[in-house]
Amino acid sequence: MEKPKICVVGACNLDLISYVPRLPRMGETLHGDRFHMGFGGKGANQAIMAAKLGGDVTMVTKLGRDVFGENTLKNFKSWGVNPQHVHFTDQAFSGVAPIAVDTEGHNSIIIVTGANDLLTTAEVEAARPAIASSSILVCQLEIPLDINLTALRIAREEGVKTIFNPAPALSEIPEEFYHLSDIFCPNETETELLTGMAVESVKDAENAAKVLIERGAASVILTLGERGSLLVTGATTEHVPVDPVKPLDTTGAGDAFVGSLAFFLAAGKSLSDSIERANKIAAVSVQASGTQTSFPEAKDLPSELTN
Repeated sequence: MEKPKICVVGACNLDLISYVPRLPRMGETLHGDRFHMGFGGKGANQAIMAAKLGGDVTMVTKLGRDVFGENTLKNFKSWGVNPQHVHFTDQAFSGVAPIAVDTEGHNSIIIVTGANDLLTTAEVEAARPAIASSSILVCQLEIPLDINLTALRIAREEGVKTIFNPAPALSEIPEEFYHLSDIFCPNETETELLTGMAVESVKDAENAAKVLIERGAASVILTLGERGSLLVTGATTEHVPVDPVKPLDTTGAGDAFVGSLAFFLAAGKSLSDSIERANKIAAVSVQASGTQTSFPEAKDLPSELTN
């Protein structure tokens, strides 16, 4: 049986996490208690999630020619992600996120996007066959806007369904993003920033989602954390709840949702069914620590969830 085919255009970062007694003051050097390094970047996370479920995933991205980039490539290969359009540059380091975390869980984060910003429109255009042969294209906002638009335009020209995840949040994006989004998938914070509307209840979420529909999105899936997700189209609204769980680490839950959603849609599931399944997988991910390390594999999930 042919695997569901997904193409992800997006960023890769390496999280460099130092655990410290407290956050350092200006000019101060502190001894940390422990260190952790993890693969991240929203595009990479979503690609790995879809691959862990059994998807045939192609990643389009750019890495620095350094140890972080080489290890990221190895990580993609280890999960079966097609690296044909993973590019390298010696003009910048791979994207990194040095993070300090204190004993109370407060953190200080510096994101250096590096090589992610150097992905070119020509390199995305070269990936047209990979996009065209996929059922779903997934994009986010961690790479330059014009690169995203190039990928989304190619998908539209080739008749490929698009999922656009407007994260990290911006207060404004070009209107063309909405028109090129078959599924526009923000969380509550991103929705508030884009619309200027508070999202404190499911009804608030519906009202804000309708604004995004009016801007041109074909459908909106608004993720609501422990309240599940809300699907809004021009004609219908459906709240898809999720069973409550006790979270350990919510990092990457949104990426687990988007990667799962892409997989199930590519597998031919309905939009409502795909959302329900993606909700459940995101709920599994928050019960483990880390980002990609918290994402479950298909073999570890109930068969009724993955079949």
